[in-house]
Amino acid sequence: MLRFRRYRYYVFFAAIVVLLLYRVTQNSEQWESVSASIPLVKAPPKSSLERGFGLTNKQSRPASAKSETGFNSEDDEPRLHLKEKTGKEPEKVKIPNLKPTTGEDTVGKLDTPNAATTTNQSHVRVYDKEEAAKTTTAPLISIPDKNVGQGAKGVGGPPGKGAHGAPGAHKPKTQSATTTIHWEKFPEHFPVPKDEIIPLPTGKPKPILAIQYDFEKESAQAREERLDRLAKVKAEMVRGWNGYMTYAKGHDELSPVSKKFRNPFCGWAATLVDALDTLWIMGMKDEFEEALLVVEKIDFTTSEYRTEIPVFETTIRYLGGLVAAYDVSGGKAGGHDILLEKAIELAEILMDVFDTPNRMPVLYYNWKPAFAKLPKRAQAGVSVAELGSLAMEFTRLAQITKEDRYYDAVARITDAFYEWQERGTTIPGIFPERVDATGCNRTAALEIAAKEAEVEKLREAGQKAYDSQNAKNSKPGVEGSSQGKSVKGGQSRLGSRAVGTPNDDGTNKVKIEHNGEEMYAPSKKTISDENDVDQAATTVDDRDSTSVKPETKKKKDTCVPQGLTAGSWSANEQYSMGGSQDSTYEYFPKQWLLLGGLEPKYKTLHAKVTAAVKKWLLFRPMIPGDRDILFSAKINTRGSPEVDATTEWEVTHLTCFIGGMFGMGGKIFDVPEDVEIGKRLTDGCVWAYENTPSGIMPEGATVVPCAEVNNCHWNETLYWQYLDPLYETRLEQMADYQKQHKEWKSKKAQQAKMKGHKNLGATSGGATSDSLVDEKFGSSQGVTTQKTGSKSSRIQKRAPPAPPPSRGASTDSTRKSSQVATLEDALDINGGSDSVVASIGDNADQVPLTQEELDIEYPEPERPMSHEQYVESRIEAENLPPGFVSAHYHSYILRPEAIESVWYMYRITGDTTWQDKGWKMFNAIVSQTRTESGNSAIDNVLLPNSDKTDEMESFWLAETLKYFYLLYSDPSLISLDEWVLNTEAHPFKRPI
Repeated sequence: MLRFRRYRYYVFFAAIVVLLLYRVTQNSEQWESVSASIPLVKAPPKSSLERGFGLTNKQSRPASAKSETGFNSEDDEPRLHLKEKTGKEPEKVKIPNLKPTTGEDTVGKLDTPNAATTTNQSHVRVYDKEEAAKTTTAPLISIPDKNVGQGAKGVGGPPGKGAHGAPGAHKPKTQSATTTIHWEKFPEHFPVPKDEIIPLPTGKPKPILAIQYDFEKESAQAREERLDRLAKVKAEMVRGWNGYMTYAKGHDELSPVSKKFRNPFCGWAATLVDALDTLWIMGMKDEFEEALLVVEKIDFTTSEYRTEIPVFETTIRYLGGLVAAYDVSGGKAGGHDILLEKAIELAEILMDVFDTPNRMPVLYYNWKPAFAKLPKRAQAGVSVAELGSLAMEFTRLAQITKEDRYYDAVARITDAFYEWQERGTTIPGIFPERVDATGCNRTAALEIAAKEAEVEKLREAGQKAYDSQNAKNSKPGVEGSSQGKSVKGGQSRLGSRAVGTPNDDGTNKVKIEHNGEEMYAPSKKTISDENDVDQAATTVDDRDSTSVKPETKKKKDTCVPQGLTAGSWSANEQYSMGGSQDSTYEYFPKQWLLLGGLEPKYKTLHAKVTAAVKKWLLFRPMIPGDRDILFSAKINTRGSPEVDATTEWEVTHLTCFIGGMFGMGGKIFDVPEDVEIGKRLTDGCVWAYENTPSGIMPEGATVVPCAEVNNCHWNETLYWQYLDPLYETRLEQMADYQKQHKEWKSKKAQQAKMKGHKNLGATSGGATSDSLVDEKFGSSQGVTTQKTGSKSSRIQKRAPPAPPPSRGASTDSTRKSSQVATLEDALDINGGSDSVVASIGDNADQVPLTQEELDIEYPEPERPMSHEQYVESRIEAENLPPGFVSAHYHSYILRPEAIESVWYMYRITGDTTWQDKGWKMFNAIVSQTRTESGNSAIDNVLLPNSDKTDEMESFWLAETLKYFYLLYSDPSLISLDEWVLNTEAHPFKRPI
């Protein structure tokens, strides 16, 4: 009996185990419906490739590496088979981190690194999946997010609002402290049929002209100087990386002054992912392996910092960073499969943004399931850069995974730009800053809605007429009564004549004569054979031709299909190569390289862009020394640029990429002129660095354009006129001032003279001389003075006789009211009163001044600022360097665009002067931005020691320091003939 009970317990526990195994199996099936696991292979022993790019990375790469990292071979990468469930909606599940399906014994593990390291004095752990599962990131603390550029849109949106802040779209569920919402995969609303998916171009890559200069062997002295510079650049990277890992590990960005962190990009460790390939390129392999521990723990399906994913920033930083790190670390042969796994996990989420009617992406994606499952449409006012800068990242992922749908997603965007360029824009060849990506013609939709409203009114008028006539004819013996005979007609209130006729289906339609035209409107009421009226009205949806009850019918948006168009709600359009537009143009030649020249559209797009830039945007600035440089301007137009275009002669840091774009495009498409233009554009940004007090270029400034590119000389007079646009008005103001000041001096002199006469009366007799009258009134002409004892009577010429004094009036009041006053009264010499005779007839020739008038203080006219004074004060107040007209955007946020073009020019031309220019830039940047834990953006480059803003953008490690490092590395490291870099400086392997 005791033994039986023991077995009963065994059976009970066995049942529990079976149940648990069943549940695990169900969860696995749910995951398989979203994505496929990628089997990991054991990493090969460390090769020279894994230890880093040597000075000749062609030799350090394994013999099989080229075939394994290219995309022409059928066996070079694992092909993914992503299953799609059909039928019922999948259950809401959290997407776990991808796990290997071949067992723990097949997981690739890296060899333990050497204990000694030159980049991190603390013990560094290598990547290990089992260890990663146990590792936790630093505890989260509550720090308010800051809006940072494009990537900060939607941070901390108000609750109860859906995408774009639409009220009432969704009411968030109340969450407990342990509940986390995760993104879920739902069936697409607008799927692309498999036979319509745009495939990657196939075939052998076309021969492409070499981009890099054929460098010769350097001298020992040159090599020593280059390696010294290289070491100093790496030291900045080490300090910045260590600062991030110490104070912001697992978070987006470091605040290097306060030693805290910020999360503007969903909190997915943006700086760490962005800098992965930089770590590898600089030989920081131990740090690279440690970073993989954090990468494995990133959960792209949730964020506690943002409700919307900024698609552009996420694609170029995260997806581009993961794919590039996979490429530079050896691809499949490198054994770092976690990078590809996480790239695919993120890509699957981002693919949902393309699920729109015209397949244009939603660029700020509300990832929460309540919103993600709803139909979406692209926005009407997106930037060109955000829309057109997704191509390289998804294309390279498609090449690695052999999944055409990744390429299809971005190829459709390229096709839309190509079609728009062919159709024509206001400035042919380039696109306005804001784009309407909805695919719907708003103007046509409004016209259709207006016509539908008019038809509906006519239909209602006809219905009323029919109902009225039917009521009259329903009496016995009247034609058209319940016997089913037709109604002859009726008159509507709107003056339209309606005649009822039967339809084939037994219903009634009404012919309406409106404005001389005849049309038929179906009656909303139907008459059955039993002559009963069906009270349930029906209506026909013109878009699906199905009758539905009005209470169940959903109103559909009227969308008249169209391609991409200008997206500004105003008539004004902006065209430039700067912010919100830049990287789309950058991607045209780079995408052509990435596809091996097999898609000609990108070459066509680039050629038309450069032609437009040369015609409309390029200009030479007038600067001291007549340096031959170029910049790219911004144009504002209302649709007729030949007539109404206004130009901003801007100098912006974001536009500095264009030198590299022109140089590279000129090489691969064999346009030598473009290479020369690239040099001058790049040197323009170098000039902007060299001529500020800090040695750093401002974020945005303006300069004076030359009238002729080939005939441009410094003209200070013209420069001052640009500094003072109102100089002509200022000259007029100065002329008016001089006139007013002359009048003021005259009044003051006259007043001073009259005040002096207060002390010039007659001696004992009180008599006043005739000369005094002359001095007081200017002349004695017309005045007769007669001495009569103690008083003198004066008769003014043409003045009426004085009236007799009033009775009871005082002597003073009598004198004040009299129209004839003695000179003694006027000057008040003997009267002892401050009052002076002031009231004299309107026809009096001369009016004596009162004491009050003598005491008036005439204010001196305010002197306006002269043209010269204004210019000098403005230069001093704004600290403007010579040649700069303004520098309103005077910050520097560690941007890379200027050094990016300098690097391209060095690699393209082989001219070492570019290295010297870059070194001045590096020293200036470091001296102004360095902190104990990294580098910080600064507020004002026009000051020698500006305040730091406590922000270190992820691109400082990902781009800026990478370009500086590559400028002084051996040219074979990331050769432009083997790699192509995305807009975040992430290198992708070119096809072989």
